[in-house]
Amino acid sequence: MQVLRIYREGNPVLARIACLLGGAVWGVFWIPLRHLDEAGMSGAWATAIFHGIPLLLLLPILLIRTSRLSSPKILLHLVGFTMGLSLVLYSTAFLYTDVVRVVALYYLTPIWGAVLGRIWLKERITGARIVGIFLGLAGMLIILNVDQGLPLPQNIGDWMAIAGGVIWAIAATLMRQNPQADSLTTLTFWFFWCTILAVPLALLMQGHYAVPDFSAFRSELPWLIPVILLIAVPGYFAITWGTPQLNPGTSGLLFMTEISVGTLTAAWLTSEIIGAREITGIVLISLAGLSEVLLPMLRNALRRIRDT
Repeated sequence: MQVLRIYREGNPVLARIACLLGGAVWGVFWIPLRHLDEAGMSGAWATAIFHGIPLLLLLPILLIRTSRLSSPKILLHLVGFTMGLSLVLYSTAFLYTDVVRVVALYYLTPIWGAVLGRIWLKERITGARIVGIFLGLAGMLIILNVDQGLPLPQNIGDWMAIAGGVIWAIAATLMRQNPQADSLTTLTFWFFWCTILAVPLALLMQGHYAVPDFSAFRSELPWLIPVILLIAVPGYFAITWGTPQLNPGTSGLLFMTEISVGTLTAAWLTSEIIGAREITGIVLISLAGLSEVLLPMLRNALRRIRDT
């Protein structure tokens, strides 16, 4: 079937679209985490719960597929570990600083990804990628009000966001090195390591909270399970399928749609205000994410016109 062939062999255009959509899903990721935090499952405990549920559902797949993997298990664990650590740092950072600051500082990722892709994978940094990085950084600095000074990290949440972005660039580079890895298996390893890493982080950073009362958690399941199954899992799967097909810098640019979605939803659902400055930043960041799709299309169209 055509769908299975595309799933196995990949498609550069669909991979870009998948990363754009995956970034958009991540833009609303903070909402269920904040709800879990308000229900008494604070910090990294919320992250562990959010990823532990899909892990339980995907565990049979992990057990079946790991027995007949073509990729080295150590590499899959390394990919899962770096993806998991990045997401745990990122998702926990939301609880220690502003939503907009977390998203913007995390998305220095295209710079780290482009550098790693050049040094590690020997892939050249294209003109479209340079334009995208410039637009993305300009939009990020505008949102962070750069006229009042450089947006240097101010608290542990900011530092967690930056560290998460660097580690994600490493994860994307590892995935690019192993594009034949099965996306569903990678997804399961991702959830596995998210859950495993979130628990010790919760104990380390939130020891004074102790273990939360999970009896309150049951009342959250009616909304949490549909959100995870219908939004989170498809979004995460799109990322694990699309990322290995693209340069780490490219995928980082495409994921920047999250900044636009995160800023808009934060303005809608919290006291964070969105004005002309934020809208300008969102437009620039959205153009940065689309640059890797639109600029090659424009270049090909101009080439066809010139050849006619």
